[in-house]
Amino acid sequence: MRDSLFGEEILWQGAPREASIATPYKIAAIVSAIVAVVGVAFAVAISTGLGMPVGGMLGLSAWSATVALLAWRLPLAARRAERYTVTDKRVLWRRGGLRRSIERSAITYAVIRWNPRVAGVGDLVLERAVPAGALRRTLTVTLFDVEAPDRLLAIIRGVEPTAPVGDGSRPLAQRLDAGERVLWTALPKGGRWTARRAITSVGAVLLALSAWRMMSGALPALAKVGRLHALPTATLAVLIGAVGIASLLMLVVTVWVAYVAWVQPILIRRSTRYFVTDRRVLIRRGMEELFLDRRRIAYVISAPTGAATDSTRDLFLVLDGPQARAYSPSGAFGGGDDGRLVPVFSAVDDADTATELLSDGPEGLRAA
Repeated sequence: MRDSLFGEEILWQGAPREASIATPYKIAAIVSAIVAVVGVAFAVAISTGLGMPVGGMLGLSAWSATVALLAWRLPLAARRAERYTVTDKRVLWRRGGLRRSIERSAITYAVIRWNPRVAGVGDLVLERAVPAGALRRTLTVTLFDVEAPDRLLAIIRGVEPTAPVGDGSRPLAQRLDAGERVLWTALPKGGRWTARRAITSVGAVLLALSAWRMMSGALPALAKVGRLHALPTATLAVLIGAVGIASLLMLVVTVWVAYVAWVQPILIRRSTRYFVTDRRVLIRRGMEELFLDRRRIAYVISAPTGAATDSTRDLFLVLDGPQARAYSPSGAFGGGDDGRLVPVFSAVDDADTATELLSDGPEGLRAA
């Protein structure tokens, strides 16, 4: 079958199987909804108890409710309108009149983010190495919520999918290509304090102080109002509820930021495993998987982790592609602080073996 628009053979067509909302949109919707509820509660308390105009407060609540509704529904509508096509030359993403494409031969590596709620469904992120990080986003195509993303990746790579693919719960080593062998594997032995993690930690401390100051100031004030009987019982209950919801929101945000700064990195490290096969570099990190053809590796940079008594090392894989050599996007020289899964082996013991395998890999590996 031919696509008259592109004049290329169509190998696969699809759409999101299970439209989902990204976490930032969920957070925006929940926070905006809580702000709207708190605003209405304060407006009722002020209007009933003090008889003051509350038009501005109700306007803020209405605006927050609108933001919550849009953040909850618009991403779903946009996701359901997306269509994906794989031809013999390109991978295409379409939504209405918008289109993005990436040459199959230019794809440097791919990342799969499995959906924890729907088995066998996940996002397939196709990355092309670029010379500078500022251009990275223009060379990324993401196919959201596709069924069996690892099977689709095999089609894009031009290999025959094996029977075990399509099940993200199976170990990565059990979903290799036919005849592919694991040569080296390792676990990270430690974590690092990146700039992002340090800033998040400071933010958690500041949020905790703000929450404490908010509650320590609100509780005595509410107790005083209750003793003076300045407000009707129903109005006082609404006011206490509003303060309680606002305080709970602050506490939840504080705990979440602290979790992201101190607990999540430890859990991520424990769920990470690195593989070098005779064909690819594979990384499994929780529900994320990275797949990199070894022929894309131009250099391997080995660097100490920073601890004077630590023998572990970080391995940065500098990637190569058509008219592009990637340093920052590949994670080398400190890349990856934004939390993305990138081709980097962090704090591995047997770094020399991995470096030797990757440096003396397939024929033509070091031609660059």
